[in-house]
Amino acid sequence: MSRDGSFAYPLGVTLVEGGANVAVYSERADRVTVSLFREDGTEERTDLTNRTGHVFHGIVQGMNPGDRYGLRVDGPWAPEAGLRFAPAKVLLEPHTQAVTGAFDMTQAVFGHQLDKPKKRDETDGAGHVALGVVTDNRAFDWGDHERPSIPLSESIIYEVHLKGFTKLMEKVPEDLRGTYAGLANDAAIEYLTGLGVTAVELLPVHQFLQDSHLLEKGLRNYWGYNSIGFFAPHNEYAATGDRGQVDEFKGMVKALHKAGIEVILDVVYNHTAEGNDKGPTLSFKGIDNPSYYRLVEEDPAHYFDTTGTGNSVNVSHPAALQLIMDSLRYWVTEMHVDGFRFDLATTLTRQGGDASLHSAFLTLCQQDPVLSTVKLIAEPWDVAGYQLGGFPADWSEWNGKFRDDVRDFWRGTEGMLATLSQRVLGSPDIYEESRRAPLSSVNFITAHDGFTLADLTSYEQKHNEANGEDNNDGESDNRSRNYGVEGPTDDPEILATRTRQRKNMLATVLLSAGVPMILGGDEIARTQQGNNNAYCQDNEISWFDWQHADWELRDFTEKLIRLRRAEPALRPEWYRHAPEVGGPDVVCILRADAEPFADEDWDDPEARSIAFQLMHEGADSFLLMLNAAANGVEFTLPEPPGGHWELELSSDPDLGLNDGESVIVGETSFALLRSRAG
Repeated sequence: MSRDGSFAYPLGVTLVEGGANVAVYSERADRVTVSLFREDGTEERTDLTNRTGHVFHGIVQGMNPGDRYGLRVDGPWAPEAGLRFAPAKVLLEPHTQAVTGAFDMTQAVFGHQLDKPKKRDETDGAGHVALGVVTDNRAFDWGDHERPSIPLSESIIYEVHLKGFTKLMEKVPEDLRGTYAGLANDAAIEYLTGLGVTAVELLPVHQFLQDSHLLEKGLRNYWGYNSIGFFAPHNEYAATGDRGQVDEFKGMVKALHKAGIEVILDVVYNHTAEGNDKGPTLSFKGIDNPSYYRLVEEDPAHYFDTTGTGNSVNVSHPAALQLIMDSLRYWVTEMHVDGFRFDLATTLTRQGGDASLHSAFLTLCQQDPVLSTVKLIAEPWDVAGYQLGGFPADWSEWNGKFRDDVRDFWRGTEGMLATLSQRVLGSPDIYEESRRAPLSSVNFITAHDGFTLADLTSYEQKHNEANGEDNNDGESDNRSRNYGVEGPTDDPEILATRTRQRKNMLATVLLSAGVPMILGGDEIARTQQGNNNAYCQDNEISWFDWQHADWELRDFTEKLIRLRRAEPALRPEWYRHAPEVGGPDVVCILRADAEPFADEDWDDPEARSIAFQLMHEGADSFLLMLNAAANGVEFTLPEPPGGHWELELSSDPDLGLNDGESVIVGETSFALLRSRAG
């Protein structure tokens, strides 16, 4: 502690008697100033005159909850060396817990925030920059709040956009729709609990930035993968305005937890909204550019980019790592979230360029007493590499191979049985060599990025014209089928096929070993009109259309979810192929004639049917039959462990048992039979 009573940690703003302690990391700055912006438009500046290591700190008298503030940081102006200090700029303090206002990106990119020396001394006011808000976290009453603490083996993840879910939900009061309070509303929670999901995985809710190139087209950043405030809930999602978002977010978490639903955040620590060397200086660039960003070693005026966004956070530097770890702990301890899905997580494991299982980031997460208790999910790739199967045993991963292989199987691609069997069993071909359980695999067929399930079965080409990029954006290889007509149709045969395939894929996700994740809205056949990259569609293209929901498909999805949650044989932690190996979960993989597969059977390019007998000691057994052929296939039923087989669920409306000895599963259909324990 310094003579004035200030301290270097924690970083950010800490309320003290008479004001606040402010601590800011900057290895290369000469001076750090806190600017308080009063409601009458005046600005009060306080230099942080103490320095401990590379942390500037001091007491700002009269700094109180609700006050707006920013930083001015002085130091060398040498962009060619990666140094971009410009004290005229008002910068967002990295640890701020709430943001008020919005960056005027027209000014930021084309006006006096442009990084050119001639603009360095032009002074910013509070008019066109977003400012931090001093927050008092002691004000919120958590009461007798308890976390659901749902085991990963029992989890059903629902990936959903916070705004889009309730924006058109009529049962939610209009002034709450699309907000944190909207998701906390009884109508929203009743829908989620009725469906049976155990966790919502929210698309980014860290404070993010609107892109100037989208605003110029009349579009907006909808997904939010453009973070600038790693501690602050995005202010546009607050019904109470941009001074009440922290408490409103906490109220949402408290309400969801009371209903038994966990909250997982999709977090973007791999890059920020400041972009490349031509992007605006909003925070980190002007505080300590080389510490927070990876610069090209031979040319530090430019950024090393493995994210496709213009920059990558410098996770090899202690300051950037500390920022990320402080942020993660804050969201767990103060905001009470239950886990994280890390966008482009491979970038976070790159120390000197290569991805590493032993990177500092992964090591810190594993040893941290707070983070080691929550769910950690990696998107195991970035634009420079694919790392599926390369994360530690206590992590789960978005399994992109599950998505691709299941899509290929159900659309009739040849030679998929061997690969499909691995996906249903929890991808042991990916995880068993490193002794990782099926729970390492987050199984999904659709996610926010790509076609919805309805569009996956209705379009063979992307239709992204509304994005203003001449349909050049988005993935072109979607492994999709339209079954005869591109887009909407009244043809009853095509509609029946599409519905059947949607049920097939939902069943495959929810009946496979691993952690199932469904894209919010797939259960009601939500369409984006063929747009597979709706990141900029903050409108009816992306919002849930509740008026045209497929409620029969929704009820079918609920049955699948309830079944999985109730039956241990359908949510194995480890599958064994023989009871004598040990463990309660056993699987037998069978041909349609109820015989085991021979080696040559897996190589048959025409074979498109397979059965899995799923057993758990002391519980009901199940027979899952998958038929991707364009014709019905007769499955001989194996000896039932518990007396007889009964039909549990199927996508084939005409399916029936033939005297308990065989069953014909219709074209592109699945069937699930149950044998009850004695």
